[in-house]
Amino acid sequence: MKYYLRNIVYSLTVVLISTSHSIAQLKIPNFPDSLFPTYYWQRVTHFKTLPQAKNEIIFLGNSITDGAEWSELFADIHVKNRGISGDITAGVINRLSEVTDRKPKKIFLLIGVNDLSKNISADSALKNIFFIAEYVRQQSPATKLFVQSILPVNNFFGKFNTHTNKGALILTINKELFNNAALHHYTFIDLFPYFSDADGKLSKQFTNDGLHLLGDGYMLWKHIIYPYVYDLQQLPSLIPMPILLKWRDGLFPIYKCKNIVAKKSDGLLKEAELLQSIFSEFGYSVIVSEKLAKDEPFIQFELDNKKITSDNKEAYQLEITSNKILLTAVTAHGIFNGIQTLRQLMRDGVMIDNCIISDSPAFSWRGYMIDVGRNYMTVDLLKQQIEMLSRYKFNVFHFHSTEDIAWRFEIKQYPQLTAPETMLRNKGLYYTQNEIKDLIQFCKNRYITFVPEIDIPGHSAAFKRAMKTDMQSDSGIVYLKNILKEICTTYDIDYLHIGADEVKITNSNFIPEMTNYIEGFGKKVIGWQPGGNFTDNTLRQLWMDDNAHTSANTNIKFIDSRHLYLNHIDPLEAVTTIFNRKIGDKNKGDNSLLGGEICMWNDRAAATGDDILKMNPVYPGMLAFSERSWRGGGQSGWIANISDGDINGFKEFEKRLLDQQKIFFNDLPFTYVKQSDIVWNLFGPFNNDGDLSKKFEPEIEQKKLNLLKRYKQVIGGTIVLRHWWAPLIKGAIDSAKENTTWYAATKIWSDEAGEKLFWVGFNNISRSPATDSPPASEWNNKGDAVWVNGNLIDPPNWKRAGQKGNSEIPLIDEGYEYREPTKIFLQQGWNDILIKAPIGSFKGKDWQNPVKWMFTFVEVN
Repeated sequence: MKYYLRNIVYSLTVVLISTSHSIAQLKIPNFPDSLFPTYYWQRVTHFKTLPQAKNEIIFLGNSITDGAEWSELFADIHVKNRGISGDITAGVINRLSEVTDRKPKKIFLLIGVNDLSKNISADSALKNIFFIAEYVRQQSPATKLFVQSILPVNNFFGKFNTHTNKGALILTINKELFNNAALHHYTFIDLFPYFSDADGKLSKQFTNDGLHLLGDGYMLWKHIIYPYVYDLQQLPSLIPMPILLKWRDGLFPIYKCKNIVAKKSDGLLKEAELLQSIFSEFGYSVIVSEKLAKDEPFIQFELDNKKITSDNKEAYQLEITSNKILLTAVTAHGIFNGIQTLRQLMRDGVMIDNCIISDSPAFSWRGYMIDVGRNYMTVDLLKQQIEMLSRYKFNVFHFHSTEDIAWRFEIKQYPQLTAPETMLRNKGLYYTQNEIKDLIQFCKNRYITFVPEIDIPGHSAAFKRAMKTDMQSDSGIVYLKNILKEICTTYDIDYLHIGADEVKITNSNFIPEMTNYIEGFGKKVIGWQPGGNFTDNTLRQLWMDDNAHTSANTNIKFIDSRHLYLNHIDPLEAVTTIFNRKIGDKNKGDNSLLGGEICMWNDRAAATGDDILKMNPVYPGMLAFSERSWRGGGQSGWIANISDGDINGFKEFEKRLLDQQKIFFNDLPFTYVKQSDIVWNLFGPFNNDGDLSKKFEPEIEQKKLNLLKRYKQVIGGTIVLRHWWAPLIKGAIDSAKENTTWYAATKIWSDEAGEKLFWVGFNNISRSPATDSPPASEWNNKGDAVWVNGNLIDPPNWKRAGQKGNSEIPLIDEGYEYREPTKIFLQQGWNDILIKAPIGSFKGKDWQNPVKWMFTFVEVN
């Protein structure tokens, strides 16, 4: 097999050499130095002296590539320019090893027009491009190659005549590049139609010589390839997905927009300033005025209840055309919501695809609760979470600030409540009156309702230590009323959560009396259900399924938090179960059901506040709940595994979730990876008679696994075989039995041989109970095992192997999501994965150590 490199003066043959395995390999021929001009060698020698880095994204080509400041354009130091003005396909081949030796993450190739200008045939140029593709695949198989179409040309300017007369040949090459993409293992990107005018020539708005690009051209180029550079979907991924979204032809140029039009009478200055700040993040400056801009793109805010069909105060509409963005709402809150959608549409900072959006939420209460009573978290870290809540259209921040462990809500009358000696953890750390006011205002600026929780009379051991009395006593009630008065008169709040769960009520008048007292200050009361003897006016927050929300008493209002405790859920299961959730068992809110809240209870001591975000699926769970609470719907019952829910809907949502992760969570802990493409074959049951080490056919003869009859197929990175809250929540095994062993098998592809990183685990320890650490040299105490290509994978060297559970000892490496990923050698091509999952009894040794029959195996990028 031979490839011929035809130059205007001679022809060279690319030869094949054989390896010791008798596999033919491509070899770059020796070109004479004189073939290439001085500028070519200036650039080549420069490239060779530059240091190599990981995850490089290389733009390879001629002057059109050379002319861009790629690193600045993408604001990314990983993006590198390897363009050389005047280069031809042979020139790229001659210097290709410098590129492939770097093992870049991606290569974007644009080459060929100069070949045509030198009368090199289209066939020869194509063969050289195919050679480049095959050589990249041979030398750096993990590198993704993107071959871009040759751009159109235009003879209007009377320049580069030997280039601009090759329009027909350019079309020929582009057609063949498209047709041969699969054969030569590259992705084809067709730039041509975006840059063409009605006659198929390079549009005059993008060039001043008929061949090279002006600044507008490079901005368009960035917009087209942005999703390829960062592995995103072609159109912006929105979370929550709007109720109505229609894409249209055309683009709004962000970088040309200089004006935000907002009437002062509408009181939208704060929202306009927010959008200004978003523009400034991309390096653009826009002004706010009441006058429409002339002959340039602009953004306009408008309050108009006639245009909004929904009666929801949070509703908004977005209409984006090539020269105007019109954001309409009934209230400023609706404008704010539209800006959050606009932020996501502006993902590349260059252009927005034209579209029309009409949107409003299914539920009026979309909340997030954080427990800072047990583990103190800095105000900055709280604000980080509140900011992300606002970006995904949450409207409630629930601040659980008092606990048995510590009282962290400053009360001026009783400083002993926040004294170090009354705290069991993070001693002396609490929130001052000014800090709480600051948090309330921070929330208000983002249209988020701040809901403080003062737990009464339960979870109040810290109060008892400080005040030397029980809350339900006569003296305790006096102290408590003073505390409640200070809170209700000091802070601008609408609600006060009183908890009132998990406690013995010794004074039947206590809850009604405290409720009436709080309501006397014009505040609404919330309590946990099941909980105290609440009045009908009390808003009930469901934490367990006691069917109270199905009562005929329609005066009672509910918030759903059942099985929405992030600290109890495996990170991968969290996204699955929250996405599939039907909040309050209803498709949308009504007079009784307001909405729901996800909750973050890290009962166990945490070493740092950041650890709470690393050890729990806070941000991926937040985005999943944003989708469900805004759009409504969902599946009946409780879903733990992808296979038992809306499979196609989940796969589509996961793509958007991963896009959001890449764009907006680069510097934040985001405990999630792609899992919807992992399909497991389950084999079992095998009766182990209580011997968890007992071996069965799938393990003994792994190479014959494909001959065995499988039980079923399941999808996911985490598979829950039997849920620890069965039968409330279904597992993958329909009729799970004790003393059985099951096996799960799948295949994973690797572009090249080498070590890869994996999350591997068999017992995702909840961040609440005092669960024991895994035993030494074992994954857990059930005899679980994993093989890759027949090789047994060793468990981690646990830092505290066999440690008896202790709530005051922070977790450190017990969970796959916060320890170093497991390094596993993969061979090139398909790799066989086998999981062994035995079970003895479903009953744990105590409530702190529930039996979690599950496994996680997924590659980490």
